Amino acid sequence: MITAKRMPLPDVWLLEPKVFGDARGFFLESYNQRDFEAVTACRTTFVQDNHSRSRRGVLRGLHYQIQQPQGKLIRVIEGEIFDIAVDLRRSSPHFGCWTGAVLSAENKHQLWIPEGFAHGFLVLSETAEVLYKTTDYYAPEHERCLAWDDPTVGVEWPLAGSRPLLSAKDQAGTVLAECEVFD
Repeated sequence: MITAKRMPLPDVWLLEPKVFGDARGFFLESYNQRDFEAVTACRTTFVQDNHSRSRRGVLRGLHYQIQQPQGKLIRVIEGEIFDIAVDLRRSSPHFGCWTGAVLSAENKHQLWIPEGFAHGFLVLSETAEVLYKTTDYYAPEHERCLAWDDPTVGVEWPLAGSRPLLSAKDQAGTVLAECEVFD
């Protein structure tokens, strides 16, 4: 059983699973297709699960695949991240806009980001382990990277004055005006 909160960008949802806890610990359903479809009105199939571990200050993203686009259902099993989605659907009235949420092992929230969005996150805790389901397989030849600091998108990363730790690929991200985007 999950509850859902629509984020400011249409089709992006913050999901809150029902957590059953007692002195022994807790139990939750991390995914239930029937409940997912009921709250998001999205019928999809997940084909791949990914798991990453990163340290404080690591920023991953903003990634998307121009062919074989991936919807992503993101959750954190250790630590805390600031997770964001950027609408890259040119036909959307929200094209180039972003939304974000703090996901953590403690709050157990999940973020559903459908196809047509770039995705990224910043690690806020000492370390974070992130699990996410995808609706299509990873296709490196179709992967693109939107610049994490593009001023036209204006993501308000909680960096507290420090520079994030970026991969070479993420350092070379493309600004929105030059990105391949979705129709």
